[in-house]
Amino acid sequence: MAGPEHAALFRIQERYAATAAARARLVNPHMLSPGEAVRLVAGLGGGSLAYTDDAEPQVQDADLLAALSLLPGLRAELDDLEIGLQTMARGEGATWSQIAEASGLDDAEAAQQRHERLVRRAAG
Repeated sequence: MAGPEHAALFRIQERYAATAAARARLVNPHMLSPGEAVRLVAGLGGGSLAYTDDAEPQVQDADLLAALSLLPGLRAELDDLEIGLQTMARGEGATWSQIAEASGLDDAEAAQQRHERLVRRAAG
């Protein structure tokens, strides 16, 4: 994780995962992941998650910007995960049509094109 992403994760952890009660909202209560940090700020800011107490700071623009700065890394992780799942599915005999259906894409050609775009993006 690069410097700005680390700083963003640290900011969110210090503000919204500093206590045991606050960390109880997390999948891993001992370590805040970038994905959880984004979910936490979005949930608190959007009102779908409750603050643990009155002392917990309200989400501010800097928190939202910190969460946004984590998205490129998360997007890359998801791209890699999708490539891996597609490759494994093909290796197990799935057709591009099946992959398209499972992925919510229109057809086999769209699935193949998406796979090729993800591979190019991951490589560059």
